[in-house]
Amino acid sequence: MKALKITEPGKIILDEISSPTPGNSEILIRLKYVGFCGSDLSTYLGKNPMVQYPRVPGHEISGVIEEIGPEVPEGFKKGEAVTVVPYTNCGQCPSCRRGRAHACQFNQTLGVQRDGAMQELIAVPWEKVLIAEKLSELELAMVEPLTVGFHAIERARITDSDIVMVMGCGMIGSGAIVRAVLRGATVIAVDIDDHKLELAKELGAHYVINSMKSKLHDELVKLTNGEGPDVVVEAAGNPITYRAAVDELAFTGRVVCIGYAAKEVEFATKLFVQKELDIMGSRNATAEDFRAVISYLERGTFPLEKMITRKVKPEEAGEAVKTWAEDPGKVMKILLDLG
Repeated sequence: MKALKITEPGKIILDEISSPTPGNSEILIRLKYVGFCGSDLSTYLGKNPMVQYPRVPGHEISGVIEEIGPEVPEGFKKGEAVTVVPYTNCGQCPSCRRGRAHACQFNQTLGVQRDGAMQELIAVPWEKVLIAEKLSELELAMVEPLTVGFHAIERARITDSDIVMVMGCGMIGSGAIVRAVLRGATVIAVDIDDHKLELAKELGAHYVINSMKSKLHDELVKLTNGEGPDVVVEAAGNPITYRAAVDELAFTGRVVCIGYAAKEVEFATKLFVQKELDIMGSRNATAEDFRAVISYLERGTFPLEKMITRKVKPEEAGEAVKTWAEDPGKVMKILLDLG
């Protein structure tokens, strides 16, 4: 069967590999669409320290059940539409012992620490397979990226009394916007791209700020009566937005960090103490987050086609990723069409 491989920084090939056979407790999935994640772009650029080459990328999965192992419990049927929780967990590390297996110390995400889903077939443990028959093939590929933003809002303990600022309105930031709106919070979306801010409004953001065109602090003074937002979700991965999150946050506010900043970030640490801030990381997502996203997408209100920048065949993937690397700010989601 065919598989997409990043063989070295800047090089993507379509290769022929052996088809997998499901183990006793595994399900074989035929892939329909797989989304390109920011981590895949980092792998392509040679900036992902967790990757060894060659690597089959991809963990944002839409597929159908092809074959079921003999020890898989009842409840799965051939041909059912599914997505996949792409993380592993050891069951023994501190995170797993505390019931937070999504943040396992030894996690191996598909397409990052192990080969991913940009191939025709993939075998996965049945526990990682989620049936979602009401979702389209395209919607299924959007589940995992949205869950990461959903999980950040869960970490932040958002309520309807909160003003939440989301910095970075790509797919992960979009998930945070949706979940915060569903929780009844007032949402301020911040980005440097007007198109992404328009999409943020469609997702329910109450206010949008282009921080390249307006002074962020002055806009927040007006929107929060000078107090600052109660919660900031950092989904841009930029030293500037990391510092702004702490600077602009209200006293006793909460910061949730999702983005990976490429460079070290310097902070005025006195604000950590002076404001008595809660500063939290947010990694991956839980099974509950996946179920919440599936439930949201089943409503049919998600502007699906507007969130998809391109759908490409495997033969077009190299050119698509090269173009993405040249202007990443213009891309929301590229989907690989394997159907």
